[in-house]
Amino acid sequence: MPWDDHALQKTNRINVLHDFYGPLLTEKQQTFLKCYFHDDYSLSEIAADFQISRQAVYEHLKRAEQVLEEYELKLRLVSRHEHLQSSIDLLESQIASLPLEWRQSLTETVAKLRGQDNEID
Repeated sequence: MPWDDHALQKTNRINVLHDFYGPLLTEKQQTFLKCYFHDDYSLSEIAADFQISRQAVYEHLKRAEQVLEEYELKLRLVSRHEHLQSSIDLLESQIASLPLEWRQSLTETVAKLRGQDNEID
């Protein structure tokens, strides 16, 4: 089912973009994206909750998606994060092939790099 794979990829992409850029969206955009992509509400359910048309919900979601993609195009935070994670994965695999006595400190360094995403300095 290629359509299901596409929908899942899109949902994952929007959720990742929202993780990085969500605070830059309007409150309504954040709420609609969360309802639709995270909580799996239908357009009709969101429309009923907010007493607006399905078309209005759809337009809000499309605009929010566009804004998220524009932020990524300009700031590239998601791309950089993904590149960093794949580089750390490669480093871990290379460390695994080293003699045991060299692994400990390098493994600790990798753990620090992985934890770096959670630090705000």
